[in-house]
Amino acid sequence: MRVTAIAVVPPPSAADLPGVAPELLASVLARYSRSNDGLAAILSKVDPAAPDASIDRILRFVDYGHASIGGLTGGLAVAVDGVSLWLAYKFFELSQMADGQESSTRYITLGADALPPPAELGIPGDLEARWLAVMKAAFAAYKTEYARLDALASAEPSRLRLPQNAGGAVRARLLKNYALDRARYFIPFAAKTNVALVQSARMWAQTLQCLASLPNPEARAAAALVRAELLKLSPRLMRHSLAEPSAVAQAESELAASCRMGLERLSSAPLPDETWVRVARETPPFLRETQPVGDALKSRANRYGRQGLATRRARVTFAFNNIALAELRDLNRHRTGHRWSPLIQAGFYLPPEIPREPHAALLREQAELTRELLRRGSPAYVHSLLLGAQTPFEHGTHADKFIYEAELRTGLGAHFRYAEHMSAALRLFCEQLPEARHWITEGTAEPE
Repeated sequence: MRVTAIAVVPPPSAADLPGVAPELLASVLARYSRSNDGLAAILSKVDPAAPDASIDRILRFVDYGHASIGGLTGGLAVAVDGVSLWLAYKFFELSQMADGQESSTRYITLGADALPPPAELGIPGDLEARWLAVMKAAFAAYKTEYARLDALASAEPSRLRLPQNAGGAVRARLLKNYALDRARYFIPFAAKTNVALVQSARMWAQTLQCLASLPNPEARAAAALVRAELLKLSPRLMRHSLAEPSAVAQAESELAASCRMGLERLSSAPLPDETWVRVARETPPFLRETQPVGDALKSRANRYGRQGLATRRARVTFAFNNIALAELRDLNRHRTGHRWSPLIQAGFYLPPEIPREPHAALLREQAELTRELLRRGSPAYVHSLLLGAQTPFEHGTHADKFIYEAELRTGLGAHFRYAEHMSAALRLFCEQLPEARHWITEGTAEPE
């Protein structure tokens, strides 16, 4: 695992813009809230030769809360290379105010060399050989199915929804996507990927506090490495990034609940789709909603357009009983509201193009390994899962954010499977808010 922190400073051409370290920026803006002198006057009191003394002088004598100060540091960019797909998922789950990117299984071919050593993941010593055998067999199935589907798509391009007049480069990319999008369900959740996030010191401290409080050794190791890098940029605020009793207690509670639910529902059979949506539009009697839903949506030119109060105030909770981890990784990155999944295997999804029978032994062995880890209450059970594992997932947000997500995840280039999930959720949403249907652009996920 390798961590790199990036400090953003004004470009050389912007000579009139003051360049300050993140904590100096935070302290200056904190002082700004206790003064009406203006920013220039506050900056004039900062000694460029001794910025640390200036920071300490401001923060020592004013009763600022560390969280409000941490949010003023601007975006601190951190890249973490060589983490498991599970840990990348946790980074996005915990960093709900961050912007970020992750290496995509839709464009990158992976191999067994992407497996970290089992000890780094907390795999019990007596199960290491068994775990490695299952993971390598999963990668072998991934490689076999990718090669088969790639050849099939090349021989029968009519299987793909290619755009009209697609050039050679576009055609080649979509052929590759067709195979990768369907073979990726065999990729282990333990496989290594890269993730980069940009967020304030406040949110980094919160993220690292939660990671350090998890029982998973990989999470704790990552928290320590990221903290070491961020100490170079924000040494005072990172002292709030250590494990904390309430976070530890909640992590233990969630692990116990996941293990119980996982043992009750563990299965390698495909789970039928079940989608649940609730829309709540109740408003206080002294702030009644007066805008028609159509007026909130009709002025948009596309999904990025501003929506009105009618949808911005409506609450939406939607959930799937069976979303595969492959798709959950994308839907988990929508930042608003609260997202939760127990990360269990209540079924195993394979697309229609992949026959189950040739892989029955692998799926059986993988499920039994997961069962043993769940029985032991081991947090490492997540590293026995493959991306085809189907798990429940719930997201609570507002209608404007839900509409944006539904249009994005059914639109041009969307993965076929999460387009199916979001189309089902959108259908139920429109049953409860029928006035919105005419103004929502549901895509067909074309091309692949």
